Amino acid sequence: MSFARMKRFLVPLFVFSCCLLGLLTGCSLPQVSAQDRLFLPLSLEWVGEVTLPKQEFQETTVGGLSAIAYDRQRDRLYALSDDRSFYGPARFYTLNLSLDPFEIDVETVTVLKTPEGTPYAEGSLDPEGLALTPNQTLLIASEGVADQQIPPAIAEYDRQTGQWLNQLPIPQRYIPETSGKEQQKGVQNNLGFESLTTNPIGLVPTTGEPLRVFVATESALIQDRDPEAKELVKTRTRWMHYLLSEGPPLLVSEHFYELDTPEPDILSQGLTEILALDEPGHFLTLERSFNGSVVTAKLFQAVTGSASDISNVSSLQGNLGELKPIRKQLVLDLDRLDITLDNLEGMTFGPHFADGSPSLILVSDDNFNSYQKTQFLLFRILTMDSSREG
Repeated sequence: MSFARMKRFLVPLFVFSCCLLGLLTGCSLPQVSAQDRLFLPLSLEWVGEVTLPKQEFQETTVGGLSAIAYDRQRDRLYALSDDRSFYGPARFYTLNLSLDPFEIDVETVTVLKTPEGTPYAEGSLDPEGLALTPNQTLLIASEGVADQQIPPAIAEYDRQTGQWLNQLPIPQRYIPETSGKEQQKGVQNNLGFESLTTNPIGLVPTTGEPLRVFVATESALIQDRDPEAKELVKTRTRWMHYLLSEGPPLLVSEHFYELDTPEPDILSQGLTEILALDEPGHFLTLERSFNGSVVTAKLFQAVTGSASDISNVSSLQGNLGELKPIRKQLVLDLDRLDITLDNLEGMTFGPHFADGSPSLILVSDDNFNSYQKTQFLLFRILTMDSSREG
């Protein structure tokens, strides 16, 4: 037998023998659970907080910041206001930021335009989700206004002019439908498309290259709620996956994501943001709850790989049998930061720190209230191994 053939024979035998010896002797090879293998070794380090002062900027009230996206090419942050054109036309702001010290300032404002090239009329758009594409356009998700039969939407806008460019198709099940005085189907009022992210989060123009877009509802669709439930149950939100390439936008799949079981005193709870971590389907998710006086929030890592496709499932009520939700794992309970949290709704990767580690930035929506604030939270992203080294 040649050496090469002997090597091919002996190496697998050696590996098998080591594994067998481990089983027989109980020697300590690293034990990793199947659950842990699903998730990336991710942790966050709290860095600091900044509050944006209440202000008027170019005849608009700065507030209602419900989504943010970082442009690494320009080193700027885009912040979407969820104003329905009451405190100024529907718009997003460009923010200047630094990490050391952590500072954020308003630089410019860009008005969103309809397909006809005009600003949106009052009450016609509820912009909540924002994502930057590799082609330097912006995708913006609107919750719609369910009680006025205004449907949710996902549209693409020119980053520089705010001009409408394109729109993604929305399945009929998301469109509000009312019979008499009762809504029978679709997104709930003010609980529609809140979360939006792209994958890859590109920095270089890639015209013609596929782009994956993910959007999720803040809460359950009307037909997915379980009115017969007598105990506190997990809310099931819907999560769609689009593919954008040279042809028309394509809805690839749809999954469901379960919020944590609410505490008895919770008045509202929702999935307020998702952020793609990598191409294989790992995400960060932001869940926020409110009990009437205190806001709580948690960051999770979510994995879509083993989740069931529910594109043909008309309702998510009751027992779903073999259908599997998106898997998730707690990354950080923000209550542990020992700061007063506001209405956290936006999340993005930010610039890198001086040591090369990436940053994560969260923002709160002040609802244009004097007693709330526009709060930016800054984190350093770590792996479990690097955090042990620290």
